[in-house]
Amino acid sequence: MHPPRLLALTTALALCASVATAQSPQTTAELKNATGQAIGKVTLVEAPKGVLLKVEVKGLAPGWHGLHFHEKADCSKADFTSAGAHTSHGGDRVHGLLNPKANETGDLPNIYVAADGTGSTEVFSSLVTLGELKDADGSAVLIHAGADDHQSQPIGGAGARVACAEVR
Repeated sequence: MHPPRLLALTTALALCASVATAQSPQTTAELKNATGQAIGKVTLVEAPKGVLLKVEVKGLAPGWHGLHFHEKADCSKADFTSAGAHTSHGGDRVHGLLNPKANETGDLPNIYVAADGTGSTEVFSSLVTLGELKDADGSAVLIHAGADDHQSQPIGGAGARVACAEVR
Protein backbone atom coordinates (compact mmCIF):
# COMPACT_ATOMS: atom_id res chain seq x y z
CA MET A 1 0.00 0.00 0.00
CA HIS A 2 1.24 3.50 -0.80
CA PRO A 3 2.17 5.73 2.18
CA PRO A 4 -0.36 8.50 1.25
CA ARG A 5 -3.18 5.94 1.03
CA LEU A 6 -2.10 4.35 4.30
CA LEU A 7 -2.09 7.77 5.97
CA ALA A 8 -5.56 8.57 4.57
CA LEU A 9 -6.93 5.21 5.73
CA THR A 10 -5.43 5.61 9.20
CA THR A 11 -6.85 9.12 9.50
CA ALA A 12 -10.31 7.96 8.38
CA LEU A 13 -10.30 5.11 10.91
CA ALA A 14 -9.21 7.47 13.69
CA LEU A 15 -12.02 9.89 12.83
CA CYS A 16 -14.58 7.07 12.85
CA ALA A 17 -13.33 5.90 16.23
CA SER A 18 -13.54 9.40 17.70
CA VAL A 19 -17.12 9.83 16.44
CA ALA A 20 -18.10 6.47 17.93
CA THR A 21 -16.66 7.32 21.33
CA ALA A 22 -18.23 10.80 21.31
CA GLN A 23 -21.76 9.35 21.31
CA SER A 24 -23.69 9.70 24.55
CA PRO A 25 -24.44 6.63 26.67
CA GLN A 26 -27.93 5.31 26.06
CA THR A 27 -30.21 2.41 26.83
CA THR A 28 -33.30 0.99 25.13
CA ALA A 29 -36.12 -0.92 26.83
CA GLU A 30 -39.17 -2.71 25.48
CA LEU A 31 -42.61 -1.31 26.35
CA LYS A 32 -45.11 -4.01 27.28
CA ASN A 33 -48.85 -3.99 27.90
CA ALA A 34 -50.68 -5.76 30.76
CA THR A 35 -50.58 -9.12 28.94
CA GLY A 36 -46.81 -8.86 28.40
CA GLN A 37 -47.09 -8.13 24.68
CA ALA A 38 -44.40 -5.85 23.25
CA ILE A 39 -46.08 -2.64 22.08
CA GLY A 40 -43.13 -0.31 21.62
CA LYS A 41 -39.84 0.87 23.00
CA VAL A 42 -38.23 3.63 25.01
CA THR A 43 -34.73 4.93 24.43
CA LEU A 44 -32.97 7.03 27.05
CA VAL A 45 -29.93 9.07 26.04
CA GLU A 46 -27.62 10.67 28.62
CA ALA A 47 -27.20 14.40 28.09
CA PRO A 48 -24.85 16.81 29.87
CA LYS A 49 -27.65 17.98 32.18
CA GLY A 50 -30.33 15.28 32.10
CA VAL A 51 -31.86 12.58 29.94
CA LEU A 52 -33.49 12.62 26.51
CA LEU A 53 -36.39 10.14 26.40
CA LYS A 54 -37.69 8.81 23.07
CA VAL A 55 -40.91 6.77 23.12
CA GLU A 56 -42.55 4.78 20.32
CA VAL A 57 -45.78 2.91 21.08
CA LYS A 58 -48.62 1.12 19.27
CA GLY A 59 -51.87 -0.48 20.36
CA LEU A 60 -53.00 2.14 22.89
CA ALA A 61 -56.30 4.01 23.03
CA PRO A 62 -56.23 7.29 21.09
CA GLY A 63 -55.70 10.50 23.05
CA TRP A 64 -53.34 11.92 25.66
CA HIS A 65 -51.61 9.60 28.15
CA GLY A 66 -49.58 10.35 31.26
CA LEU A 67 -45.89 9.44 31.05
CA HIS A 68 -43.66 9.03 34.10
CA PHE A 69 -40.43 7.58 35.46
CA HIS A 70 -41.19 5.08 38.27
CA GLU A 71 -38.98 3.79 41.09
CA LYS A 72 -38.17 0.19 40.08
CA ALA A 73 -37.39 -1.76 36.92
CA ASP A 74 -40.20 -4.22 37.65
CA CYS A 75 -43.12 -4.63 35.25
CA SER A 76 -43.99 -8.12 36.55
CA LYS A 77 -47.52 -7.37 37.82
CA ALA A 78 -50.25 -6.92 35.19
CA ASP A 79 -51.25 -3.58 36.74
CA PHE A 80 -47.57 -2.53 36.89
CA THR A 81 -47.77 -1.54 40.57
CA SER A 82 -44.56 -3.55 41.00
CA ALA A 83 -42.76 -0.55 39.43
CA GLY A 84 -43.50 1.51 42.55
CA ALA A 85 -44.30 5.21 42.71
CA HIS A 86 -42.92 8.05 40.61
CA THR A 87 -39.22 8.65 41.09
CA SER A 88 -38.57 11.44 43.57
CA HIS A 89 -35.18 12.24 44.99
CA GLY A 90 -36.37 13.36 48.41
CA GLY A 91 -37.41 16.69 49.82
CA ASP A 92 -40.84 18.28 49.61
CA ARG A 93 -41.41 17.35 46.01
CA VAL A 94 -44.94 16.79 44.83
CA HIS A 95 -46.39 15.63 41.54
CA GLY A 96 -46.93 17.93 38.62
CA LEU A 97 -44.95 19.88 36.07
CA LEU A 98 -47.35 22.80 36.69
CA ASN A 99 -47.21 22.51 40.46
CA PRO A 100 -45.71 25.63 42.09
CA LYS A 101 -43.73 23.41 44.51
CA ALA A 102 -40.70 21.47 43.30
CA ASN A 103 -41.93 18.66 41.09
CA GLU A 104 -40.97 14.98 41.27
CA THR A 105 -38.14 13.66 39.15
CA GLY A 106 -40.63 11.24 37.56
CA ASP A 107 -42.77 13.98 36.04
CA LEU A 108 -42.83 14.10 32.24
CA PRO A 109 -45.09 15.65 29.59
CA ASN A 110 -47.97 13.56 28.22
CA ILE A 111 -47.69 11.45 25.08
CA TYR A 112 -50.34 11.71 22.34
CA VAL A 113 -51.62 8.53 20.67
CA ALA A 114 -53.25 8.93 17.24
CA ALA A 115 -56.51 7.33 16.06
CA ASP A 116 -54.57 4.31 14.74
CA GLY A 117 -53.18 3.59 18.23
CA THR A 118 -49.64 4.74 17.52
CA GLY A 119 -47.72 7.43 19.32
CA SER A 120 -44.22 8.78 19.56
CA THR A 121 -42.56 11.54 21.48
CA GLU A 122 -39.16 12.89 22.38
CA VAL A 123 -38.91 14.73 25.69
CA PHE A 124 -36.07 15.97 27.87
CA SER A 125 -35.83 15.84 31.65
CA SER A 126 -33.21 17.86 33.51
CA LEU A 127 -34.36 16.28 36.80
CA VAL A 128 -32.63 12.88 36.40
CA THR A 129 -29.53 11.28 34.92
CA LEU A 130 -29.25 7.97 33.14
CA GLY A 131 -27.09 6.74 36.02
CA GLU A 132 -29.82 7.53 38.55
CA LEU A 133 -32.43 5.73 36.44
CA LYS A 134 -30.13 2.70 36.08
CA ASP A 135 -29.26 2.43 39.80
CA ALA A 136 -29.27 -0.88 41.72
CA ASP A 137 -33.01 -1.54 41.28
CA GLY A 138 -33.35 0.35 37.99
CA SER A 139 -36.47 2.30 37.13
CA ALA A 140 -39.44 2.04 34.79
CA VAL A 141 -41.10 4.23 32.19
CA LEU A 142 -44.87 3.97 32.52
CA ILE A 143 -47.71 5.13 30.31
CA HIS A 144 -51.09 5.73 31.96
CA ALA A 145 -54.62 5.26 30.57
CA GLY A 146 -55.45 8.97 30.61
CA ALA A 147 -53.86 12.38 30.46
CA ASP A 148 -51.87 13.83 33.35
CA ASP A 149 -53.20 17.25 34.39
CA HIS A 150 -49.76 18.03 35.88
CA GLN A 151 -51.19 19.26 39.21
CA SER A 152 -53.56 16.78 40.92
CA GLN A 153 -52.12 14.51 43.59
CA PRO A 154 -50.79 11.88 43.57
CA ILE A 155 -50.55 11.18 39.80
CA GLY A 156 -52.33 13.99 38.00
CA GLY A 157 -55.52 12.03 37.40
CA ALA A 158 -53.81 9.91 34.74
CA GLY A 159 -55.52 6.69 35.81
CA ALA A 160 -54.41 3.09 35.42
CA ARG A 161 -50.98 2.05 34.21
CA VAL A 162 -51.28 0.58 30.70
CA ALA A 163 -47.68 0.15 29.49
CA CYS A 164 -44.36 -0.40 31.22
CA ALA A 165 -40.68 -0.56 30.23
CA GLU A 166 -37.94 -1.73 32.60
CA VAL A 167 -34.87 0.53 32.57
CA ARG A 168 -31.75 -1.33 33.72
